[in-house]
Amino acid sequence: MSNDPDLLYSDVEEELRASVRSLLADRCGWDRVLARVESDEVTDLALWRSLADLGVAGLAIPEEAGGAGATLRESAVVAEELGRAVAPLPFLGSAVLATGTLLALDGRADSPLGEALASLASGERTATLLIPLATAPDAGFPEGVRVEEGRLSGRVGGVVDASTADLLVVPAAGSEGPALYLVEAGEATVTTVVSLDLTRPLADVELAGASGRLLATGEQAESAVRRGLVTGAALLAAEQLGCAEWALSTTVEYLKTRHQFGRPLGSFQALKHRLADLWVSISQARAVVRNAASAVASDDPEAPLAAALAQAFVSGVAVTAAEEAVQLHGGIGFTWEHPAHLYLKRAKSCSIALGTADRHRLTIARLVDLPAAR
Repeated sequence: MSNDPDLLYSDVEEELRASVRSLLADRCGWDRVLARVESDEVTDLALWRSLADLGVAGLAIPEEAGGAGATLRESAVVAEELGRAVAPLPFLGSAVLATGTLLALDGRADSPLGEALASLASGERTATLLIPLATAPDAGFPEGVRVEEGRLSGRVGGVVDASTADLLVVPAAGSEGPALYLVEAGEATVTTVVSLDLTRPLADVELAGASGRLLATGEQAESAVRRGLVTGAALLAAEQLGCAEWALSTTVEYLKTRHQFGRPLGSFQALKHRLADLWVSISQARAVVRNAASAVASDDPEAPLAAALAQAFVSGVAVTAAEEAVQLHGGIGFTWEHPAHLYLKRAKSCSIALGTADRHRLTIARLVDLPAAR
Protein backbone atom coordinates (compact mmCIF):
# COMPACT_ATOMS: atom_id res chain seq x y z
CA MET A 1 0.00 0.00 0.00
CA SER A 2 1.20 3.51 -0.71
CA ASN A 3 0.20 4.66 2.79
CA ASP A 4 -0.15 2.69 5.99
CA PRO A 5 -3.92 2.29 6.49
CA ASP A 6 -5.59 2.86 9.84
CA LEU A 7 -6.95 -0.58 10.67
CA LEU A 8 -8.80 0.59 13.79
CA TYR A 9 -12.47 1.50 13.78
CA SER A 10 -13.21 5.18 14.28
CA ASP A 11 -15.80 6.48 16.75
CA VAL A 12 -18.10 7.32 13.84
CA GLU A 13 -17.79 3.77 12.49
CA GLU A 14 -18.55 2.27 15.90
CA GLU A 15 -21.62 4.50 16.27
CA LEU A 16 -22.79 3.43 12.84
CA ARG A 17 -22.24 -0.21 13.78
CA ALA A 18 -24.28 0.22 16.96
CA SER A 19 -27.19 1.80 15.07
CA VAL A 20 -27.24 -0.86 12.37
CA ARG A 21 -26.87 -3.72 14.84
CA SER A 22 -29.70 -2.37 16.99
CA LEU A 23 -32.07 -2.10 14.03
CA LEU A 24 -31.15 -5.58 12.79
CA ALA A 25 -31.63 -7.06 16.26
CA ASP A 26 -35.11 -5.54 16.38
CA ARG A 27 -36.19 -6.33 12.81
CA CYS A 28 -33.95 -9.12 11.52
CA GLY A 29 -33.63 -11.81 14.17
CA TRP A 30 -32.71 -15.24 12.86
CA ASP A 31 -36.23 -16.51 13.48
CA ARG A 32 -37.54 -13.84 11.11
CA VAL A 33 -34.87 -14.67 8.56
CA LEU A 34 -35.85 -18.35 8.69
CA ALA A 35 -39.47 -17.38 8.14
CA ARG A 36 -38.60 -15.18 5.15
CA VAL A 37 -36.58 -17.85 3.34
CA GLU A 38 -39.66 -20.06 3.44
CA SER A 39 -41.82 -17.34 1.89
CA ASP A 40 -42.15 -15.92 -1.62
CA GLU A 41 -40.64 -12.58 -0.55
CA VAL A 42 -37.16 -13.35 0.73
CA THR A 43 -35.71 -9.85 0.39
CA ASP A 44 -36.93 -7.50 3.13
CA LEU A 45 -37.43 -4.22 1.26
CA ALA A 46 -39.21 -2.58 4.20
CA LEU A 47 -36.14 -3.14 6.38
CA TRP A 48 -33.95 -1.89 3.53
CA ARG A 49 -35.85 1.42 3.47
CA SER A 50 -35.44 1.71 7.23
CA LEU A 51 -31.69 1.22 6.83
CA ALA A 52 -31.76 3.80 4.04
CA ASP A 53 -33.21 6.27 6.55
CA LEU A 54 -30.00 5.72 8.54
CA GLY A 55 -28.00 6.54 5.41
CA VAL A 56 -26.86 2.97 4.80
CA ALA A 57 -28.03 2.79 1.17
CA GLY A 58 -25.99 5.81 0.16
CA LEU A 59 -23.04 5.89 2.51
CA ALA A 60 -20.43 6.27 -0.23
CA ILE A 61 -22.57 8.57 -2.40
CA PRO A 62 -21.59 12.27 -2.13
CA GLU A 63 -23.96 14.58 -0.29
CA GLU A 64 -24.57 16.67 -3.42
CA ALA A 65 -25.92 13.51 -5.07
CA GLY A 66 -28.25 12.78 -2.16
CA GLY A 67 -25.96 10.42 -0.22
CA ALA A 68 -24.31 10.48 3.18
CA GLY A 69 -20.91 11.58 1.89
CA ALA A 70 -19.09 8.91 3.90
CA THR A 71 -16.60 6.37 2.53
CA LEU A 72 -16.42 2.68 1.74
CA ARG A 73 -14.83 2.14 5.16
CA GLU A 74 -18.22 2.88 6.69
CA SER A 75 -19.90 0.69 4.09
CA ALA A 76 -17.59 -2.14 5.13
CA VAL A 77 -18.73 -1.79 8.74
CA VAL A 78 -22.33 -2.13 7.58
CA ALA A 79 -21.38 -5.18 5.51
CA GLU A 80 -19.93 -6.81 8.64
CA GLU A 81 -23.20 -6.32 10.51
CA LEU A 82 -25.30 -7.60 7.62
CA GLY A 83 -23.09 -10.68 7.46
CA ARG A 84 -23.48 -11.15 11.20
CA ALA A 85 -27.26 -11.16 10.74
CA VAL A 86 -27.35 -13.00 7.34
CA ALA A 87 -29.75 -10.20 6.47
CA PRO A 88 -31.84 -10.79 3.30
CA LEU A 89 -31.24 -7.31 1.89
CA PRO A 90 -30.13 -5.93 -1.53
CA PHE A 91 -26.98 -4.38 -0.06
CA LEU A 92 -24.46 -6.24 -2.22
CA GLY A 93 -26.25 -5.72 -5.50
CA SER A 94 -27.50 -2.18 -4.97
CA ALA A 95 -25.31 -0.34 -2.46
CA VAL A 96 -22.06 -2.07 -3.45
CA LEU A 97 -21.88 -3.42 -7.01
CA ALA A 98 -24.27 -1.04 -8.79
CA THR A 99 -23.42 2.02 -6.72
CA GLY A 100 -19.68 1.31 -6.82
CA THR A 101 -19.83 1.12 -10.61
CA LEU A 102 -21.87 4.30 -10.96
CA LEU A 103 -19.59 6.24 -8.61
CA ALA A 104 -16.69 5.59 -10.97
CA LEU A 105 -18.46 7.78 -13.53
CA ASP A 106 -18.82 11.56 -13.64
CA GLY A 107 -22.29 12.99 -13.79
CA ARG A 108 -24.26 16.07 -12.77
CA ALA A 109 -26.97 15.86 -10.14
CA ASP A 110 -29.62 16.51 -12.83
CA SER A 111 -28.25 13.85 -15.20
CA PRO A 112 -29.62 10.29 -15.45
CA LEU A 113 -26.61 9.14 -13.43
CA GLY A 114 -27.18 11.72 -10.70
CA GLU A 115 -30.89 10.95 -10.53
CA ALA A 116 -30.17 7.23 -10.26
CA LEU A 117 -27.68 7.73 -7.42
CA ALA A 118 -30.12 9.94 -5.52
CA SER A 119 -32.90 7.35 -5.79
CA LEU A 120 -30.55 4.59 -4.63
CA ALA A 121 -29.30 6.64 -1.69
CA SER A 122 -32.83 7.35 -0.48
CA GLY A 123 -33.83 3.71 -0.68
CA GLU A 124 -36.66 4.66 -3.02
CA ARG A 125 -35.20 2.34 -5.67
CA THR A 126 -32.67 -0.48 -5.78
CA ALA A 127 -30.32 -1.58 -8.54
CA THR A 128 -27.86 -4.26 -9.46
CA LEU A 129 -24.94 -4.73 -11.81
CA LEU A 130 -25.93 -7.10 -14.60
CA ILE A 131 -23.16 -9.69 -14.28
CA PRO A 132 -23.04 -13.26 -12.95
CA LEU A 133 -22.26 -13.12 -9.23
CA ALA A 134 -19.33 -15.49 -9.81
CA THR A 135 -17.51 -12.88 -11.96
CA ALA A 136 -14.02 -12.05 -10.68
CA PRO A 137 -12.79 -8.43 -10.79
CA ASP A 138 -10.12 -9.23 -13.39
CA ALA A 139 -12.36 -11.37 -15.59
CA GLY A 140 -12.49 -8.79 -18.36
CA PHE A 141 -15.43 -6.78 -19.62
CA PRO A 142 -18.67 -8.84 -19.60
CA GLU A 143 -20.04 -9.74 -23.03
CA GLY A 144 -23.32 -11.39 -22.10
CA VAL A 145 -25.26 -8.41 -23.46
CA ARG A 146 -24.84 -7.01 -26.97
CA VAL A 147 -25.87 -3.58 -28.19
CA GLU A 148 -27.06 -2.99 -31.75
CA GLU A 149 -28.50 0.32 -32.91
CA GLY A 150 -28.94 1.39 -29.30
CA ARG A 151 -30.92 -1.72 -28.30
CA LEU A 152 -29.71 -4.23 -25.74
CA SER A 153 -30.13 -7.98 -26.06
CA GLY A 154 -28.69 -10.93 -24.18
CA ARG A 155 -29.08 -13.27 -21.24
CA VAL A 156 -27.08 -13.11 -18.01
CA GLY A 157 -27.36 -15.85 -15.39
CA GLY A 158 -26.89 -15.79 -11.63
CA VAL A 159 -27.37 -12.05 -11.07
CA VAL A 160 -27.57 -11.05 -7.43
CA ASP A 161 -30.55 -8.98 -6.20
CA ALA A 162 -32.03 -8.77 -9.71
CA SER A 163 -35.43 -10.07 -8.59
CA THR A 164 -36.11 -6.89 -6.58
CA ALA A 165 -34.07 -4.36 -8.57
CA ASP A 166 -35.72 -1.32 -10.15
CA LEU A 167 -32.65 -0.41 -12.21
CA LEU A 168 -30.07 -2.48 -14.04
CA VAL A 169 -26.53 -1.23 -14.63
CA VAL A 170 -25.74 -3.08 -17.83
CA PRO A 171 -22.29 -3.66 -19.34
CA ALA A 172 -22.79 -4.21 -23.06
CA ALA A 173 -20.45 -5.03 -25.91
CA GLY A 174 -20.99 -3.76 -29.43
CA SER A 175 -19.30 -2.94 -32.69
CA GLU A 176 -17.91 0.25 -31.15
CA GLY A 177 -16.52 -1.49 -28.08
CA PRO A 178 -17.55 -1.68 -24.41
CA ALA A 179 -20.41 0.46 -23.12
CA LEU A 180 -22.34 0.89 -19.91
CA TYR A 181 -26.10 1.48 -19.87
CA LEU A 182 -28.78 2.18 -17.29
CA VAL A 183 -31.91 0.13 -17.97
CA GLU A 184 -35.28 0.05 -16.23
CA ALA A 185 -35.78 -3.43 -14.78
CA GLY A 186 -39.28 -3.50 -16.24
CA GLU A 187 -37.73 -3.91 -19.70
CA ALA A 188 -36.08 -7.19 -18.66
CA THR A 189 -37.40 -10.68 -18.07
CA VAL A 190 -36.20 -11.76 -14.62
CA THR A 191 -36.43 -15.40 -13.57
CA THR A 192 -35.50 -16.30 -9.99
CA VAL A 193 -33.31 -19.40 -9.72
CA VAL A 194 -32.58 -21.73 -6.83
CA SER A 195 -29.43 -20.64 -5.00
CA LEU A 196 -27.40 -22.22 -2.22
CA ASP A 197 -27.74 -19.13 -0.03
CA LEU A 198 -31.45 -18.93 0.68
CA THR A 199 -31.07 -15.37 2.03
CA ARG A 200 -29.52 -13.99 -1.17
CA PRO A 201 -31.72 -14.59 -4.22
CA LEU A 202 -30.14 -14.95 -7.66
CA ALA A 203 -31.90 -14.58 -10.98
CA ASP A 204 -31.41 -15.02 -14.69
CA VAL A 205 -32.03 -11.79 -16.61
CA GLU A 206 -32.89 -11.56 -20.29
CA LEU A 207 -32.97 -8.42 -22.41
CA ALA A 208 -34.61 -8.51 -25.82
CA GLY A 209 -34.20 -5.20 -27.62
CA ALA A 210 -34.38 -3.14 -24.43
CA SER A 211 -33.70 0.58 -24.50
CA GLY A 212 -31.26 2.13 -22.08
CA ARG A 213 -29.52 5.36 -21.18
CA LEU A 214 -25.89 5.36 -22.21
CA LEU A 215 -23.60 6.17 -19.28
CA ALA A 216 -20.09 5.50 -20.59
CA THR A 217 -18.15 3.91 -23.40
CA GLY A 218 -14.68 2.51 -24.03
CA GLU A 219 -12.09 2.58 -21.27
CA GLN A 220 -14.38 4.57 -18.97
CA ALA A 221 -16.99 1.80 -19.10
CA GLU A 222 -14.39 -0.91 -18.53
CA SER A 223 -12.82 0.99 -15.64
CA ALA A 224 -16.19 1.58 -13.97
CA VAL A 225 -17.16 -2.10 -14.08
CA ARG A 226 -13.73 -3.11 -12.81
CA ARG A 227 -13.99 -0.67 -9.92
CA GLY A 228 -17.46 -1.92 -9.05
CA LEU A 229 -16.19 -5.50 -8.90
CA VAL A 230 -13.10 -4.60 -6.83
CA THR A 231 -15.35 -2.71 -4.42
CA GLY A 232 -17.65 -5.72 -4.30
CA ALA A 233 -14.80 -8.10 -3.50
CA ALA A 234 -13.54 -5.90 -0.66
CA LEU A 235 -16.97 -5.43 0.93
CA LEU A 236 -17.95 -9.07 0.42
CA ALA A 237 -14.91 -9.94 2.53
CA ALA A 238 -16.27 -7.64 5.25
CA GLU A 239 -19.57 -9.51 5.10
CA GLN A 240 -17.72 -12.82 5.40
CA LEU A 241 -15.91 -11.44 8.45
CA GLY A 242 -19.25 -10.64 10.11
CA CYS A 243 -20.50 -14.14 9.34
CA ALA A 244 -17.37 -15.66 10.92
CA GLU A 245 -17.62 -13.45 14.00
CA TRP A 246 -21.21 -14.56 14.59
CA ALA A 247 -20.19 -18.20 14.26
CA LEU A 248 -17.39 -17.84 16.81
CA SER A 249 -19.27 -15.79 19.40
CA THR A 250 -22.41 -17.94 19.20
CA THR A 251 -20.43 -21.17 19.49
CA VAL A 252 -18.46 -19.88 22.49
CA GLU A 253 -21.68 -18.92 24.29
CA TYR A 254 -23.21 -22.32 23.53
CA LEU A 255 -20.19 -24.23 24.83
CA LYS A 256 -20.31 -22.22 28.07
CA THR A 257 -23.83 -23.40 28.83
CA ARG A 258 -23.97 -26.92 27.34
CA HIS A 259 -22.83 -29.55 29.83
CA GLN A 260 -21.55 -33.06 29.28
CA PHE A 261 -20.07 -35.44 31.86
CA GLY A 262 -20.93 -32.85 34.49
CA ARG A 263 -18.78 -30.11 32.91
CA PRO A 264 -19.35 -27.26 30.44
CA LEU A 265 -18.28 -28.33 26.95
CA GLY A 266 -16.17 -25.21 26.75
CA SER A 267 -13.90 -26.55 29.51
CA PHE A 268 -12.59 -29.39 27.34
CA GLN A 269 -9.10 -28.60 26.10
CA ALA A 270 -9.56 -29.95 22.58
CA LEU A 271 -12.52 -27.62 22.01
CA LYS A 272 -10.62 -24.69 23.52
CA HIS A 273 -7.82 -25.24 21.00
CA ARG A 274 -10.23 -25.27 18.06
CA LEU A 275 -11.86 -22.05 19.19
CA ALA A 276 -8.51 -20.40 19.90
CA ASP A 277 -7.31 -21.22 16.38
CA LEU A 278 -10.51 -19.80 14.97
CA TRP A 279 -10.17 -16.62 17.03
CA VAL A 280 -6.65 -16.06 15.68
CA SER A 281 -7.83 -16.57 12.09
CA ILE A 282 -10.71 -14.13 12.54
CA SER A 283 -8.39 -11.53 14.09
CA GLN A 284 -6.14 -11.83 11.05
CA ALA A 285 -9.14 -11.65 8.74
CA ARG A 286 -10.28 -8.43 10.41
CA ALA A 287 -6.95 -6.76 9.64
CA VAL A 288 -7.07 -7.93 6.03
CA VAL A 289 -10.63 -6.66 5.62
CA ARG A 290 -9.84 -3.26 7.11
CA ASN A 291 -6.84 -2.96 4.81
CA ALA A 292 -9.00 -3.69 1.76
CA ALA A 293 -11.76 -1.31 2.87
CA SER A 294 -9.23 1.48 3.38
CA ALA A 295 -7.68 0.82 -0.02
CA VAL A 296 -10.93 1.03 -1.98
CA ALA A 297 -12.11 4.02 0.07
CA SER A 298 -8.99 6.01 -0.81
CA ASP A 299 -8.79 4.87 -4.46
CA ASP A 300 -5.39 3.40 -3.70
CA PRO A 301 -3.73 2.01 -6.85
CA GLU A 302 -3.19 -1.23 -4.95
CA ALA A 303 -6.89 -1.64 -4.11
CA PRO A 304 -7.25 -4.59 -6.55
CA LEU A 305 -4.41 -6.36 -4.73
CA ALA A 306 -5.88 -5.62 -1.29
CA ALA A 307 -9.33 -6.84 -2.37
CA ALA A 308 -7.91 -10.02 -3.89
CA LEU A 309 -5.92 -10.70 -0.72
CA ALA A 310 -9.05 -10.21 1.40
CA GLN A 311 -11.11 -12.59 -0.69
CA ALA A 312 -8.35 -15.19 -0.91
CA PHE A 313 -7.98 -15.32 2.87
CA VAL A 314 -11.29 -14.38 4.46
CA SER A 315 -13.52 -16.67 2.40
CA GLY A 316 -11.80 -19.73 3.83
CA VAL A 317 -11.96 -18.37 7.38
CA ALA A 318 -15.71 -17.75 7.09
CA VAL A 319 -16.41 -21.26 5.80
CA THR A 320 -14.29 -22.84 8.55
CA ALA A 321 -16.02 -20.74 11.23
CA ALA A 322 -19.48 -21.72 9.99
CA GLU A 323 -18.51 -25.39 9.79
CA GLU A 324 -17.18 -25.30 13.34
CA ALA A 325 -20.42 -23.67 14.50
CA VAL A 326 -22.48 -26.49 12.98
CA GLN A 327 -20.25 -29.24 14.39
CA LEU A 328 -19.73 -27.82 17.86
CA HIS A 329 -23.42 -27.19 18.37
CA GLY A 330 -23.92 -30.93 18.10
CA GLY A 331 -27.29 -32.29 17.01
CA ILE A 332 -29.08 -28.93 17.25
CA GLY A 333 -26.59 -27.41 14.82
CA PHE A 334 -27.76 -29.74 12.05
CA THR A 335 -31.45 -28.83 12.33
CA TRP A 336 -33.43 -26.45 10.12
CA GLU A 337 -34.71 -24.62 13.22
CA HIS A 338 -31.20 -23.50 14.21
CA PRO A 339 -29.67 -20.64 12.15
CA ALA A 340 -26.24 -22.26 11.76
CA HIS A 341 -27.12 -23.65 8.33
CA LEU A 342 -27.95 -20.14 7.09
CA TYR A 343 -24.45 -18.98 7.96
CA LEU A 344 -22.80 -22.04 6.45
CA LYS A 345 -24.71 -21.53 3.19
CA ARG A 346 -23.91 -17.80 3.16
CA ALA A 347 -20.22 -18.52 3.78
CA LYS A 348 -20.06 -21.24 1.12
CA SER A 349 -21.86 -19.14 -1.48
CA CYS A 350 -19.68 -16.11 -0.73
CA SER A 351 -16.57 -18.25 -1.21
CA ILE A 352 -17.38 -18.58 -4.92
CA ALA A 353 -18.90 -15.13 -5.42
CA LEU A 354 -16.81 -12.55 -7.29
CA GLY A 355 -14.11 -15.16 -7.84
CA THR A 356 -12.95 -18.17 -5.86
CA ALA A 357 -10.01 -18.04 -3.45
CA ASP A 358 -7.82 -19.82 -6.00
CA ARG A 359 -8.76 -17.27 -8.65
CA HIS A 360 -7.81 -14.43 -6.31
CA ARG A 361 -4.49 -16.10 -5.50
CA LEU A 362 -3.71 -16.15 -9.22
CA THR A 363 -4.61 -12.46 -9.32
CA ILE A 364 -2.26 -11.75 -6.42
CA ALA A 365 0.53 -13.64 -8.16
CA ARG A 366 0.02 -11.61 -11.32
CA LEU A 367 -0.17 -8.28 -9.52
CA VAL A 368 3.06 -8.86 -7.57
CA ASP A 369 4.85 -10.54 -10.49
CA LEU A 370 5.24 -13.96 -8.94
CA PRO A 371 6.51 -16.53 -11.46
CA ALA A 372 3.99 -19.18 -12.46
CA ALA A 373 4.43 -22.65 -10.98
CA ARG A 374 5.85 -25.28 -13.31
